[in-house]
Amino acid sequence: EAMGLPLIKKVTEGKPEEELKDLETAIAQAVKGFKIEGVVTGAVESAYQSKRIQTICNRLNISCFSPLWKKNQKALLEELVAQGFKVIISGVFAYPLDGSWLGKEIDNELIERLSLLGKKFGLSVSGEGGEIETTVLDAPLFKKKIEILDSAVETKGNSGVFIIKRARLAPK
Repeated sequence: EAMGLPLIKKVTEGKPEEELKDLETAIAQAVKGFKIEGVVTGAVESAYQSKRIQTICNRLNISCFSPLWKKNQKALLEELVAQGFKVIISGVFAYPLDGSWLGKEIDNELIERLSLLGKKFGLSVSGEGGEIETTVLDAPLFKKKIEILDSAVETKGNSGVFIIKRARLAPK
């Protein structure tokens, strides 16, 4: 909605093969309803994720484009910051990350910290291995930005999620 484009929502239980069927159903709905000709992924390093989406696209006879594939992860994050993206960490799932990272905006200082942890602990700087999840609150192509009005943090050990309870679209 922030981009001024239609949004298709599909709930999934998160079971590996079921979520794939759910994703295919949602993409098929977009193909039929909006006449899309392809999918652009944000895959950087995960052959597992890339292959799964490519397989769906092949079955639906649409293109799959992964412009970030094998790019330097630190450089990609730095480019997002330089281009004016506002991205927060909304999930942490690997040691030594913990709840203190949740809700933090990705900036150059945070990228440097992630890079150092990546070198020391083998983490993917961009979270490609599932170490972190992110939420985009603003981007150059957004017509409106997302403002968080109410949120909560839930943690268990070193894992945690930043839950957006209420948000609104706001003028830029």
